[in-house]
Amino acid sequence: MRSRTVMAGLLTTAATVLGLMAFATPATAGALDVTCLPTSSQTASFSPPLTLTPGPTTVTASTQYGPCTSTSVPELTSGSRSATITYPALSCLDLVTSAPLTFTITWNTGQTSTISGSTTVTTAGAALVVTITGNVTAGLFAGDSVVQTITGPSTAVTLCTLGMGTVPSIYGVVALSITSTP
Repeated sequence: MRSRTVMAGLLTTAATVLGLMAFATPATAGALDVTCLPTSSQTASFSPPLTLTPGPTTVTASTQYGPCTSTSVPELTSGSRSATITYPALSCLDLVTSAPLTFTITWNTGQTSTISGSTTVTTAGAALVVTITGNVTAGLFAGDSVVQTITGPSTAVTLCTLGMGTVPSIYGVVALSITSTP
């Protein structure tokens, strides 16, 4: 199960992917504590590149949040998260799978927010859209709700799932909202 959660996080990072712009909206009617808009982005690289056939690969993923604004922590302007994980068997089909995940954002203030949630992966036209909904479970903004969207081109992933290519990396723009619960 841990492997599935870690994979979902990386797949979200990977599927976190790609080109159309979708903005996150708060999940509740609470106060918006943090919002991070594009140029926030996420990149995931696969070594060796993913194919339709599951095989061993190392995923290196990085998310950069910013510009960010926070009404409750005005000095918060950016954040990041990164991970490198080796998988014994991963394919491009895993990139379009919805699953639970947990990750930690380190803010420019030195504070952290641990987020637990679930992903939903959809294809809209030529875009792969990964939506993460959940809550901040520890650290700054604990108890708040989270919506994050990662949007990027779906071409490489689509061709790979059809057996017509590989996925060496994926890139997407990120929109993040952290909202206090009413």
